[in-house]
Amino acid sequence: MLRVEWYFPRQSACHHPVVGCDAPALMNPDLQNALSSLPHGPSFRFLDELVSLEPGVEAVANYRVRGDEAFLEGHFPGNPMMPGVILIEAIAQLGGVVIQTDRENPPLSDLRLTGVRAAKILGAAVPGDLLEIRAKVEGRLGGLAQIEGAVSIAGTPLATAKVTLSGT
Repeated sequence: MLRVEWYFPRQSACHHPVVGCDAPALMNPDLQNALSSLPHGPSFRFLDELVSLEPGVEAVANYRVRGDEAFLEGHFPGNPMMPGVILIEAIAQLGGVVIQTDRENPPLSDLRLTGVRAAKILGAAVPGDLLEIRAKVEGRLGGLAQIEGAVSIAGTPLATAKVTLSGT
């Protein structure tokens, strides 16, 4: 397994809906390309740091719940916690990075989360928590990839899911 120390720059102070907030890349160009091939922008990216990556096979990443994420304002007022569906989205995003860095298959265009199975929300993440996200490719057929993943805090499981990603 390849040990990496790439950082995904996050623009927490920037929320401009038109201009956007693209920071200079502070990461490996291959990883930057993998992230740019995912359909969402920096304000909806739930990966801060890639801890390890075996391209096309599996990866581990971290995400710090800052507390200023827009969804926390309403989930829940006075008691903010990261929605379980966003924990699953983090698994899907890391799975996307894994398959987009596969050395044996070309990157997929229009990559999307198209299926969720066996999802379990086992706990809650609150501002200040450091999430560890894991994603492993279980199988791939053409433009489909089955990813198994988990999110935890200091070894305590928060969510598990099997997600299907598809692209062309």
